[in-house]
Amino acid sequence: MRLFLRYEPEILRFVLAIVPQLPDARDIVQETAVALWRRFDAYEPERPFGAWACGYARIETLRFLRRAHQRTQLSAQAALALMRSESARAGDDELREQHLAECLRALPLEHRRLVTDYYFEEKPVEALAGEHRRTIEAVYKTLQRIRQSLLKCLQRKMTEART
Repeated sequence: MRLFLRYEPEILRFVLAIVPQLPDARDIVQETAVALWRRFDAYEPERPFGAWACGYARIETLRFLRRAHQRTQLSAQAALALMRSESARAGDDELREQHLAECLRALPLEHRRLVTDYYFEEKPVEALAGEHRRTIEAVYKTLQRIRQSLLKCLQRKMTEART
């Protein structure tokens, strides 16, 4: 249930790309939740949950379109192309998250603490400057360098993953 709740917004975005009416999309997401619940024993934890769940959302979306016999603004071929594109993007998001976590772990401890305090604990820069015995400008500059370092690390890991 926790996994589903974490990825529900992503699943809803995936469905909304095909079925733009929010009430219909929410119904499809609910049907997807039921299907995931029934088939959870088939889920392999090493696979990205979001991509797995979007696979079921794709099936439920196609069922909805068939059942509704509605004219859609998209041809079936265009809808499938959108689904494939959205599935690939969903997988990339999870992979990017995993790589970012790895990059964060690779930071020196002091930089990791600064990132955690600023972004996760939401401490003001003034407080961080005092805690880390730096000027406010130095904290901003350090955060900027850390962000650049994380971006380079993330880009490198994503490039390596694609090859």
